[in-house]
Amino acid sequence: MSTLTLGIIVIIYIFLIAYLGYLGYKKTNSASDYLLGGGKTNPIIMALSYGATFISASAIVGFGGVAATYGMGIQWLCLLNMLVGVVIAFIFFGRRTRKLGATYNSRTFAQLLGTHYGSRTIQVFVAVVIFIGMPIYASVVMKGGAVFIEQMFDIDLDLALLLFTVVVATYVITGGIKGVMYTDAMQAIIMFACMLFMLFWFYNVMDLGFVEANEKLTSIAPLVPERLRELGHQGWTAMPITGSPQWYTLVTSLILGVGIGCLAQPQLVVRFMMVDSTKQLNRGVLIGCLFLIVTVGAIYHVGALSNLFFLKADGVVASEAVKDMDKIIPLFIKRAMPDWFGAVFMLCILSASMSTLSAQFHTMGAAFGADAFPKLGKKKNPNSTMGVRFGVLCAIILSYMICYILSDSIIARGTALFMGVCAATFLPTYFCALYWKRATRQGALASLWVGVVTSLFAMAFLHKAEAAPLGFCQMIFGQDVLIDVYPWYAIDPILFALPLSTLTIIVVSLRTKPMIAKD
Repeated sequence: MSTLTLGIIVIIYIFLIAYLGYLGYKKTNSASDYLLGGGKTNPIIMALSYGATFISASAIVGFGGVAATYGMGIQWLCLLNMLVGVVIAFIFFGRRTRKLGATYNSRTFAQLLGTHYGSRTIQVFVAVVIFIGMPIYASVVMKGGAVFIEQMFDIDLDLALLLFTVVVATYVITGGIKGVMYTDAMQAIIMFACMLFMLFWFYNVMDLGFVEANEKLTSIAPLVPERLRELGHQGWTAMPITGSPQWYTLVTSLILGVGIGCLAQPQLVVRFMMVDSTKQLNRGVLIGCLFLIVTVGAIYHVGALSNLFFLKADGVVASEAVKDMDKIIPLFIKRAMPDWFGAVFMLCILSASMSTLSAQFHTMGAAFGADAFPKLGKKKNPNSTMGVRFGVLCAIILSYMICYILSDSIIARGTALFMGVCAATFLPTYFCALYWKRATRQGALASLWVGVVTSLFAMAFLHKAEAAPLGFCQMIFGQDVLIDVYPWYAIDPILFALPLSTLTIIVVSLRTKPMIAKD
């Protein structure tokens, strides 16, 4: 397909995004509208927006590349995404979150926790962690979208990144959460259709049935590259050797980090406060499950099976054809799919990236303008959203800058990294706000500190995957990690930090005075 045709398709897509962002702008008349859409969002729109926010370019490009490199073991993450990220999140977290949000008239995740525990310090602490930490996640999503645009248009990565960032910034800053939700819903439909088509087209182009393809993938296990075999790789339809470096990466970092971390994602939690009844949340469960199992399940499955395509076309498996796993899926789509689908799939990647980024930027902006500096720009107009919009702009610029220091094959790991930090820092405090009345503000604040400090310490001095590139431990102690004994340096920080932060809120709460019950 010609560059002109691709350009026309993208222009039409951008105009649709702009129109939906404009609708959001027209229907945004107050700070509540900008932050929560007035609390009366359609349940179908909410569920689609939740799914689209959940599934980003990191899931398609990054984790698709992981599936191509490591195999179908990543499908366990698909199961956790559906059971934990939708069923448990909506039923056990969503209902109570909506109720608490309505009771406290909360507009943000930080405000929800701060109001519940009666602590402005907690609200600001959560907001600061969001505003400083979330740009890491946003930057890997931005890179995922830009890499795909680079591959499809054969243009410079810097230009692709700049264009991509400007488009997202425009409709998030102007349209608020309503603009985000409308665009998310449209993007979710595009993602769903693309993933479904890609799955069926693969079997068609390879002239293989479902069982036959899986059997063939199993049979090429002897072709696993030696460098991966040394890490525990046993083939693309088998889990890595239990306790091997690859097993720790796959299970503790990617599967557990994302599978559990999704429960404490501020940009997802806030969507529970956008509907006005529990029944509407219940209606979203089926839509959310169907969306995730098709989109995530398809890309993980096809990612692993792409080894058969590269073996047929190039005589080598995917990880040998493309050394950077973040570029495996873009190249596979470009070469294996019809030309027209390459253009449509590009919209899928743009949709996945934009839907997640818009939610992230909106959440970071809210953390800045509604939580940390709530009086900014409100001297003349109490309903002004200038502070939040300024926060969104700052978050976009910060995320854009981080993109330039990211290494190759970082998309999936960067996603898991941020979600793991969120789980260790926010999850115990958030869970106790919903289910344990004995939790105190002292316990909550201590847990937040322990979660974030332990996560950062483990990443800087214990977990080799982050500690070695950062170099702090090497600079101070002359070695990559403090404990250079296997498997300690391979265990993800979430396994240290989450138990410690959970234990902290329990112990400190039991040793401090109970809070006065709220009506």
